[in-house]
Amino acid sequence: MNTLIPAQIKKGMLAFVLTFSFADTAFAAVQTVTLAVPSMDNCEICPITVRKALEKVPGVSRVSVSFKNRDAVVTYDNAKTAIQTLEHATFEAGYASTVETSNKQGVAQ
Repeated sequence: MNTLIPAQIKKGMLAFVLTFSFADTAFAAVQTVTLAVPSMDNCEICPITVRKALEKVPGVSRVSVSFKNRDAVVTYDNAKTAIQTLEHATFEAGYASTVETSNKQGVAQ
């Protein structure tokens, strides 16, 4: 009969702990959300300001702002940031934003 010695138990416990400590990152996903930014007026700088504010948010990998559509399409890592953080970033830049209705759940597109 094989019996575990303390060193083997420690290694097994360490492997177990390490496996589950990285479980959160395994569930992280790249998400894409469209933010409505209706306050972008007839100003050439507005889309640039919104884009730069969103690009500064940790976890954001891509931003596309449309002046014509008054929106911003943002691709981000949901393990590093949240939709509320994106909305706050545009608000702090002077442009309130909200998730477009089709994206209320923050589902990846």
